[in-house]
Amino acid sequence: MNRRTFLASTTALAAAAQSAAPKKIAAIITEYRPNSHADVIVGKYLEGFNQDARPPYPANKVVSMFTEQVPKADMSREMSRKYNVPIHRTVYDALTLGTSRLAVDGVLLIGEHGDYPSNDKEQKLYPRYDMFLKITDVFRETGRSVPVFNDKHLSWNWRQAKRMVDISKELKFPMLAGSSAPVAWRIPAVDAPVGAEQSHAVAISYSGLDIYGFHVLESLQCLTERRKGGETGVRSVQCLERDDCWRFVDQNGWVKRLFEKSLTHSKTRKPGDPKQLVKSPAVFVIDYNDGLKAAAFLLTGLVEDFTAAVDVKGQAEPVSMLMHLQPGKPHHHFGCLVKNIEIMFSTGKPPYPVERTMLTSGILDFALESRIQGHKKLDTPELAKVRYQRANASHFCPKGWGPDGKRLD
Repeated sequence: MNRRTFLASTTALAAAAQSAAPKKIAAIITEYRPNSHADVIVGKYLEGFNQDARPPYPANKVVSMFTEQVPKADMSREMSRKYNVPIHRTVYDALTLGTSRLAVDGVLLIGEHGDYPSNDKEQKLYPRYDMFLKITDVFRETGRSVPVFNDKHLSWNWRQAKRMVDISKELKFPMLAGSSAPVAWRIPAVDAPVGAEQSHAVAISYSGLDIYGFHVLESLQCLTERRKGGETGVRSVQCLERDDCWRFVDQNGWVKRLFEKSLTHSKTRKPGDPKQLVKSPAVFVIDYNDGLKAAAFLLTGLVEDFTAAVDVKGQAEPVSMLMHLQPGKPHHHFGCLVKNIEIMFSTGKPPYPVERTMLTSGILDFALESRIQGHKKLDTPELAKVRYQRANASHFCPKGWGPDGKRLD
């Protein structure tokens, strides 16, 4: 899809969204503090996309909140008073607005941040699955379902992630999930061509294996799912660290080539030898059913951004780009995410498949399992069964922000 077609389709969807009456949205949150995901998602509904109490605003309205935790830096109570959005004591009340019927038209599930334990795989045990069950229990009890957006991965556990998608199909409600990275401003504004054969793919990021491992995997998956035949499933996953990570690069020509191409787009790359700069390098190695091979790197000390490169049959050069995240308020990339959430709330149709996030959640879970099993290559018959068709349209932001930090689109 070229930029003109992308902008035309986005403009048409936005116009359709604006023409309808605002939908009532409930926000189900773990915690709401400055710069939390609740702040930069719910905050855009309350304060506008630039979070300056000025237009533009999303078309729909957050009318209720539930917060599971209230930290010292909590913002939810102040925002509740300022914007007259009640905070309810239970998920049930937030969805029914204190009645006995489902009284909202959509749900934001933001289960990121908060004081929660981690397991032996160093996964933060956010209660997204439990909160989702509370939401869908209301659907079952009232006999009505509405669209649900789930922020980031569906669950730290593959079986729970799959169950969430199964329930959405059982109860027949639209569901969207995932992070802001795949829809962020891309430089250049390109996408993998729909229906073309792909042989290899690489994505590079930084930070922790769990918290940012999901981001880099979803950045990879949003490109690979566009290949010929759509998504065919993943047959094996492996996590490699430290010297084994660099050996993997050195011993595979495709990895080294796409690794170097991807890094050409980084705006934060540190000068020097990556092997000296990165103290704890890691890579998730993914083998897909149709023969595609991919690698997702976490390289803290070398970069602080998201880049990717994909080999496409018939093209001399890989498709490659930076998925550019704004480092401060208003965190434009979350505005790109809200724009896509708004498409689902306004039209009842997710702009891209929830199965992307389900598969990515599973890849991450098995990659971290590989790590604690001595970095073994793990066969993944469960992930091999995941098949879905991607959206043909691209849903990333083709523009970023100006000198004042405010969005340009």
